[in-house]
Amino acid sequence: MKRTMMSLIGVAVALAAVTGVAAVAAPDTGDRDAPRGSSRLPVQRSALLCPAPTSSEVGETAYTAFAPKGAAAGADGKKGTAELRPAGTVRDAGGGAGGKGKKGKDKGAADSAAGQTVAPRDTKPVVPLQEAGKPVTATTDSPDAPALVGAADGTLAPGWTVQQTTSVAAGAGRGLLGLSCTTPDTTFWFPGVSTATDRQDYVHLTNPDATPAVVDLELRGKDGSLAGSAGEDISVPPHATVPVLLSTLTSSPTTNASLHVVAREGRVGAAVQASDSKLGSDWLPPAADPSSSVVLPGIPKDATSVRLVALAPGESDADLKVQLATPTGLITPAGLETLHLKSGMTTAVDLKDLTKGEAGSLVLTPSDKDAKAPVTAALRVTRGKGAKQEMAFIPATRPVEKRATAADNRDRGSTLSLVAPEKGKDAKVKVTASAGSGGGTPVTKTYTVKGGTSLDAEPPRPSGLKGTYALTVEPEPGSGPVYAARMLARPQGGLPAFTVQPLPDDRGSVLVPTAGQDLSVLTN
Repeated sequence: MKRTMMSLIGVAVALAAVTGVAAVAAPDTGDRDAPRGSSRLPVQRSALLCPAPTSSEVGETAYTAFAPKGAAAGADGKKGTAELRPAGTVRDAGGGAGGKGKKGKDKGAADSAAGQTVAPRDTKPVVPLQEAGKPVTATTDSPDAPALVGAADGTLAPGWTVQQTTSVAAGAGRGLLGLSCTTPDTTFWFPGVSTATDRQDYVHLTNPDATPAVVDLELRGKDGSLAGSAGEDISVPPHATVPVLLSTLTSSPTTNASLHVVAREGRVGAAVQASDSKLGSDWLPPAADPSSSVVLPGIPKDATSVRLVALAPGESDADLKVQLATPTGLITPAGLETLHLKSGMTTAVDLKDLTKGEAGSLVLTPSDKDAKAPVTAALRVTRGKGAKQEMAFIPATRPVEKRATAADNRDRGSTLSLVAPEKGKDAKVKVTASAGSGGGTPVTKTYTVKGGTSLDAEPPRPSGLKGTYALTVEPEPGSGPVYAARMLARPQGGLPAFTVQPLPDDRGSVLVPTAGQDLSVLTN
């Protein structure tokens, strides 16, 4: 009986790890601590959610879907499917979910249909992917373009990526907005949000499942939690999205704040769309889970201002050593050798023209190497001057353990940033440019990043490129830790429009025990 029971447990654990979206969101710490008898297998199903792109009448959005080659076909021989479909939208009264908040005329504001879920006009699939290794694209200029929810399975599930890139020609939200569509989860951190009068920040909550989700939103400023309770018990209906204007959640306008999103029931995808009256707009993606050390890769060399927003969300304060990884080594910004974070309070520091003409990545580590207080952080980066300024965000990101992907690269305008933050641990990385969406032959190039430095490079392009292409970043065996980001620069007249996407590990594979392993010897 024990022999049968233990064998069944082994099978059940393996199946749980490779079937279902939960496997995609499971932490991947590499194979160093892998249990004996375990195998690394590709996930069999993954989910993505893309928020509604823009309400601007002069905006155009491009979607690019891609899945890297490499996963073996399933037992049934099917290659799999990957597609997104339009989601419903919950209308509100000024951005507060369920009719909470003040009435307004901006995105998310509604007419008499407050709190009502409006079904999408069309439910046809968007950017359905047919094969791995070749991107698929679609565009829309509709100001009513809905949020998208979808899933991939089989060989298209591991590393499935969708990039949403929006260009807005004029207005308060003008500029370039980019986002790698997010995976659903139960908790998200967004340092760098604002409820100030010159900003309109919406958090988009999207439910991919057939049951409702219940979400709490908490804002934290320099003195802790901001006053207000409108962010509690937000209901997100099945296959629908709820946009929430953050300024309706508090009576205290705050320039630098942190947002914590918690799904108490179900799960959601979350992303913040920030619009500044002077600096344009962009998406703020969720930061990596809080940890004692964080890396923020990809500060462009021509950044005219950099603002760091950080939070220690645990019960302990955090003292951090602040360093900039440059092409020649780690340096300490003048006047900011260390940073003290009070528990539960948001701290903001203007780093001005931190890079001084040399691209870099910010590295925050404990001042005391034995300290374990978790922190989370994000950067707001600005390029340009005067009326020709544009902003983008760089949140703390996870390292690339096995592979990361950036879709929607074109003939020019992409910059790949790689950083090896630990001295003495060089990173060796293979970067592959996929075939183009309209044709082209993949090209691979290997980069070596010396430990304690960063590298900015124009990435390889497929030969004979037609259309857009994807980049995959894969550390070589024995490589030191590496973090990555990709900047898209697509100028609009004299505006240096740009957006930055961090490239965390795609978690396209998981470690599972061998299904047929006989564990009865452990109990006899």
